[in-house]
Amino acid sequence: MKYEEAMAKAIELARAAASASGDVPVGAIILNKDNEVIATGANQREMSHNPVAHAEIIAIQKAASAIGNWRLDDCTLVVTLEPCAMCAGAIAQARIPKLIFGAWDEKAGAVGSQWDLLRDPRQLHKPEVIAGVMAEECAALLAEFFQEKR
Repeated sequence: MKYEEAMAKAIELARAAASASGDVPVGAIILNKDNEVIATGANQREMSHNPVAHAEIIAIQKAASAIGNWRLDDCTLVVTLEPCAMCAGAIAQARIPKLIFGAWDEKAGAVGSQWDLLRDPRQLHKPEVIAGVMAEECAALLAEFFQEKR
């Protein structure tokens, strides 16, 4: 699966979840070493009243359960928005070797915008980061959502 294909699926996941729950439209997909989808997640903070129910966290939990191991060291995480500090920490803890994200998060991004937690030289686990995949589409989804809220 090409990164754009995976990101397109993450965008659709984000769009569907946001319309169903009113959550900020962020979608995440975890691929195994064969590029097969093994887990998905979408923001569920509003729906679950849970501050840590970010798309990445949900997808990581599902992937760990699916493979029966907390180490996701053969997986790739594809997410529509640059991860925050909490999610970047979870990515490192899960030992995910590759992160692909769409839109930059200039306010809370922790993979290059505000901080760069995953590539910090003091970090033990440094995944490969590919930023900006379908960035315009991912950013447009967020802009539409917040425009409707205003």
